[in-house]
Amino acid sequence: MRIVVVGAGKLGYSIAELLSKEQFDVIVVDQDENQLEAAKNTLDVLTIAANGASPITMNDPDIRDSDILIAVTASDEVNMVSCILAKKHGIKHTIARIRDMQFMSEAKDYLKQNFDIDLMLNPELITANEINRILMTPAALDVEDFAHGKIRLFETKVQRKSPLARIPLKEIQLPKGVLAGMIFRDHRMIIPHGDDCLLPHDNAYFIGIPEEIEKFSQSFVQRDARKLHRVLIIGAGRAGRALAAMFDKQDVHVKIIDQDRERCQQVAAQLVNGIAICGDGTDIDLLLEEGVAEADVVVCLTEDDKLNLMLALLARHLSGNKTKTVVRVARNEYVELMEKVGVDIVLSARLLSASEVLAFARRGGVVSVSLLEGAKAEAVEVIVQQGAPVAGKRLMDVKLPRECLVCAYVRDGEAVIPNGNTVLQPGDRTILFIQTKFSQKVIQYFKGKE
Repeated sequence: MRIVVVGAGKLGYSIAELLSKEQFDVIVVDQDENQLEAAKNTLDVLTIAANGASPITMNDPDIRDSDILIAVTASDEVNMVSCILAKKHGIKHTIARIRDMQFMSEAKDYLKQNFDIDLMLNPELITANEINRILMTPAALDVEDFAHGKIRLFETKVQRKSPLARIPLKEIQLPKGVLAGMIFRDHRMIIPHGDDCLLPHDNAYFIGIPEEIEKFSQSFVQRDARKLHRVLIIGAGRAGRALAAMFDKQDVHVKIIDQDRERCQQVAAQLVNGIAICGDGTDIDLLLEEGVAEADVVVCLTEDDKLNLMLALLARHLSGNKTKTVVRVARNEYVELMEKVGVDIVLSARLLSASEVLAFARRGGVVSVSLLEGAKAEAVEVIVQQGAPVAGKRLMDVKLPRECLVCAYVRDGEAVIPNGNTVLQPGDRTILFIQTKFSQKVIQYFKGKE
């Protein structure tokens, strides 16, 4: 499959990197040759220095008749024009980065129908939704819903005094409908078995029926977890404004700080009970005055990764380590570093967007892909196809690779946690944990014969 990525910025580079690792034939297009250098020198891709919104570029033999075009330049208008031209030159599917929130909220359907865009990406809105979902679930580091909300993934950090720590999983009475699906320990993915134990500082992933996961998160993990009442957001960019509005609608008292007066005015117009403060988020006196020590969560969403880290550590210090911290990063390599130095939740907007692109590119039954632990593992929702190797056989007889686990499936609207005797049928929505480097191999078991 040939995929064209228009725009070699940070998001374009991340998408190209992910797709090239999946063995897709990737072409990266950008007018700025300096932008292309990183992709040319470090990725197994073809680079073309050209205007991605030009019909001449789209007529290039390497580009026309490709399978997918992904336009992720900094300009919404350029991305839309690229998608229109792509369809005119025989490219079957298009994806566009659309950053304008008004486009996403008021004209999404119109753009799809009239501009030939199959998938629209708004990294800031994706990030805001992800932060909101995680923070509204107690003790969660990550929360994902699958199969139209029938299945939920819940990630948590195992605390030193957790009642689940150091006990073999076979001796733990998890609620019915909840499965311990994956453990990340010392950068290693572990598919747990009955004799395995959860250890302090493990990242543990549980999956199951949402109602049971909700009870589990409240009853078993961090019993002192507080309901979210007060949130302080530093950075009123697109993600910050979207997140503040979400919290405000859920009756969470939100304060948002930014030095840009125009941004503050924009977010203040959206809030009913929240407050927008025009000021310097690094000013300790301002943070103390605005109650950083009493906030349940401080969310750092400036454009500077290093500044976000400093703000998060400052918030923890001023609150005596009582305040939970969330940081959005642009550089994926900072995720692990920030977690090591004490930031509670670190999210990469680029990885979140790349997950959606990856699911679209794989297709063939793949509904969604969630990249976990800095893209070392994946949670994948895939529909079992007619003639697939897993269809009509007991899971224990299929001999799936050890690097994956079938966590749950949905049939006729009912969610089920499988076992070795489970027989999957065509049409079942199946949720898998997979070590990323084995994902292509695993997905073939669920695809039909072409």
